[in-house]
Amino acid sequence: MLRRISELEGFTLAATDGEMGTCRDFLFDDRDWAVRYLVARTGGWLTGRQVLISPASLDQPDWAGQRFPVRLTREQVEQCPPLDEHAPVSREYEIAYHEYLGMPFYWLGGDLWGAYPDPAGMLHPVSSPEDVPEKGEPKAGHLRSCAEVVGYDIRSADDSVESVEDLLVDTRTWALRFVVVDTRRWIPGGRVVVPTSRLHEIDWVDRRIATDLDNEAISKSPAFDPDRLKDADFEREIDAYFASRPPR
Repeated sequence: MLRRISELEGFTLAATDGEMGTCRDFLFDDRDWAVRYLVARTGGWLTGRQVLISPASLDQPDWAGQRFPVRLTREQVEQCPPLDEHAPVSREYEIAYHEYLGMPFYWLGGDLWGAYPDPAGMLHPVSSPEDVPEKGEPKAGHLRSCAEVVGYDIRSADDSVESVEDLLVDTRTWALRFVVVDTRRWIPGGRVVVPTSRLHEIDWVDRRIATDLDNEAISKSPAFDPDRLKDADFEREIDAYFASRPPR
């Protein structure tokens, strides 16, 4: 099921023994467009620390109640390796974090979550990180804020410019499948949906993302309809449209 990332900001994060704050952001890997961590706003609790929650630690979300149940106690979260509130998340920190929680490394293996297609698979106990099949050398961390990307320019193959309005996440795999693009700057009609697979070369300095799609392909992309996010046919229509427009 698809959900807007903006819709999930502010959800309550509930440990097994009480609430621990709200979700204020999401960190994604800009190489594969997958959400790797939820960033918690903890209020007066754990002041000065950045608190990260892996999707692998989540139980079934309560969408109506806007809650993310977390399979950890408040003490377990408190005892996680500390990370300064303003520090970047290094690969060294991720290794310490995963080892503390006994989770396999998502960057080792051939699937989206290491050896698994979704974070639920990472709950299987492993005796050591070496039990996870390795595919090549571990990649350096490329974690970025979802909130940061909103507002970035989308620069098309023929140099037209639109902007990112939102991101659509598959809540089973936590892959960022699509971006909602605001075309009203140049094209009448409002907002359209573009797959993240057609985006490349993110320029973090100039705040823009390149795509191989031209202006016409973007303008005729499926319109964003929030009422159809739970409709599997909507995803199929988007995939069919872009399959008919292969990369150049």
